[in-house]
Amino acid sequence: MKNSFTRLFGMSEKEEVEEIQNQQEHFEQVKEIPVKEIIPNRFQPRTVFSQEKIEELAMTIRTHGMIQPIVIRSVDEERYEIIAGERRWRAVQEIGWETIPAIIKDYNDTETASVALIENLQREELTSIEEAMAFAQLIELHNLTQEALAQRLGKGQSTIANKLRLLKLPQEIQEALLQKQITERHARSLIPLKHPELQVKVLNEVIEKNLNVKQTEDRVEHVLNQDVEEKKAKPKRKSFSRDTRIAMNTIRQSLSMVSDSGISIDSKEEEFEEYIQLTIKIPK
Repeated sequence: MKNSFTRLFGMSEKEEVEEIQNQQEHFEQVKEIPVKEIIPNRFQPRTVFSQEKIEELAMTIRTHGMIQPIVIRSVDEERYEIIAGERRWRAVQEIGWETIPAIIKDYNDTETASVALIENLQREELTSIEEAMAFAQLIELHNLTQEALAQRLGKGQSTIANKLRLLKLPQEIQEALLQKQITERHARSLIPLKHPELQVKVLNEVIEKNLNVKQTEDRVEHVLNQDVEEKKAKPKRKSFSRDTRIAMNTIRQSLSMVSDSGISIDSKEEEFEEYIQLTIKIPK
């Protein structure tokens, strides 16, 4: 696993040879590790685990046993962190196993995060928003450009870019993607709206009315056209002349002086198309 990962993310040839040798020395060293001593991967890109799928996997493991051990690393004297295989770890807890077969690797944080991200991306079971988060983390971890990441993953640069755009959408839309209430194409249809309030408003309509992608695109186009028409129809307010600004400032200063003298004054300014109305209430 690590060998293919290091080729993708820049380990030197010498380091790679040493790594292969180390892997050969430790290959097949599967140990039974207490389940309670294992903690989830802090860098796990998957944020939603289907309980139904976990239970199905648990039944398979109960019937056929653990075909592939999980991969872990030591975090202290009493705990191990999962690098790969969190679903299997969750499944064995469902059937009450006290130990689980595991391979212990000596990975640092960057390697652990990267392997977890790559493993999940290769399985293609992540939601589009989880994929986007994984791409963003890999770019940050390895200081890559979108194009460089695309080459390493064998994907088109536009695929990476489109996924990353999802992270700029409001949290409500990202959560809807995570919960599979909408598809990635629905979410991308909302991007032209620009304003988060409008995006969330249309999102709610999509969910409530169960709109398909074409209907969502039509709704977005309607909202955009409506916004343009409203801007055209809205009359432009006249700007204040220099004399008007001087007059208003003088009046405000006078009211402030009266107020400072101890007299309670209630004043209200209202702006209309052709004039400014100032109402002043002074107690008798």
